[in-house]
Amino acid sequence: MTDVAHDRTVKSTVPYRIDRLPWTRFHWLVVLALGTAWVLDGLEIQMAATIGSVLEDKETLNLTTTQVGMTASVYLLGEVIGALWFGRLADRLGRRKLFLYTLGLYLLFNGLSGFAWDFWSFLALRFVAGMGIGGEYAAVNSAIDELIPARYRGRVDIAVNGSYWFGAAIGAAAQLLLLNPDILPKDIGWRISLLVGPFIGLAIWQLRKHIPESPRWLLTHGQPEEAARIVDEMEKGVPPEQLPKLEPHHEIEVRPAPPVTYRQIARVMLKQYRTRSILGFTMMVTQSFLYNAIFFTYALVLANFFGVEDKNIAYYFFPFAIGNFLGAVVLGPFFDTWGRRPMIAGTYIGSAVLLAISGYLFYIDALTAVTQTILWCIIFFFASAGASSAYLTVSEIFPLELRSQAIAFFFAISQFFGGVIAPTVFGSLVGEGEDRGPLFYGYLFGAALMAVGGIVAAVIGVNAERKSLEDIASPLSMVGRSAEPPPQHEVVVPR
Repeated sequence: MTDVAHDRTVKSTVPYRIDRLPWTRFHWLVVLALGTAWVLDGLEIQMAATIGSVLEDKETLNLTTTQVGMTASVYLLGEVIGALWFGRLADRLGRRKLFLYTLGLYLLFNGLSGFAWDFWSFLALRFVAGMGIGGEYAAVNSAIDELIPARYRGRVDIAVNGSYWFGAAIGAAAQLLLLNPDILPKDIGWRISLLVGPFIGLAIWQLRKHIPESPRWLLTHGQPEEAARIVDEMEKGVPPEQLPKLEPHHEIEVRPAPPVTYRQIARVMLKQYRTRSILGFTMMVTQSFLYNAIFFTYALVLANFFGVEDKNIAYYFFPFAIGNFLGAVVLGPFFDTWGRRPMIAGTYIGSAVLLAISGYLFYIDALTAVTQTILWCIIFFFASAGASSAYLTVSEIFPLELRSQAIAFFFAISQFFGGVIAPTVFGSLVGEGEDRGPLFYGYLFGAALMAVGGIVAAVIGVNAERKSLEDIASPLSMVGRSAEPPPQHEVVVPR
């Protein structure tokens, strides 16, 4: 770790220079190199979720329905541990080092899980793989938000998080072949499906080597010259007339400090930004419970209630994944134009109402496998953008020095209360598919939680659209500006 001169005050326009940039090839590289991890994550988790019913077969691992739910819960528990551990390291050592390391850990153990020989070995390997992706959420979201200009940050972050579902769609398509017993034996197909991701991940690894460290992180950690050099590279090729003039109020003063302690983090989250902490906690927990409850039992519901064969489940999952992906891409820009609060509230509450309606139709046996899938596609078109906005929110409303740890904390606590518990609970509610009542009430509970998340966002949400990260939450190392900025309505917004 680079030594920091704690008594050195630095003036810099690095944050504003990043935010004034037009969209360039560099930003596409960031999206492809970092965002592709979510594609890979979606592919891998889709593989794991779809093989749930396959793993119940005597020819494979011969798991019970509850054990299938447990495999998902343990994977998510690994994400919790990984997020907390690697999130702290990302704030201490930098974004770049961590998003290279976590990707390698994730890919290695996802591949090894394809060689599991029993329930316990599968659990152990999935746990470590989960640690890798948990670290990804913290380091990658931090890097994206700090590298993307303010007016694009919302749509990019939501689209990147939503690209998870593009990967899930790829996984569903691949499993039409891999889980077809007429093509591959059951105990071979599911293992190969878990090896697909590591091979694809090698290309991502190469792309990530070209992503620089966050200039914002460098600036607040005693490396202003390196931060300026990276921004110089980002500005290359941009016509000068497309870069708004630098003014005195665009310059900030920072005095690098040692890594934040847990006491400082507690003070910032529980005292200085208590309301924002409530917001982040509520948004993350509610969307996590809903998503993990539905996603990890999707195959079980289709198989046990609608009689869909294992080899055909991917046909139903493919449109569901596409609906999620399109929701994030189509609705994402409105989070930058209409604003965070109305869009978050609308997507959360809208998806909650639709889930309650579809749950009732499921309860009265008014749906088929096809109509159930159509309803899920519509529900999660909205829920996908809402869930992605939860990650966006917790990554932009806290100071830079603890940004990764804030993401990790809220991700971890949401996964524990909503993710680790939900798959196991809903797996038991599915049972053998004989009684729809318990699952219906589970759907109602998930819908109610999602509605609460939307209401809280509407009341105490932060209007962060098109604002610099430093204006939303000043870095702890920031000691002031060179001059006062003009009134809000006069702020120059880059075209």
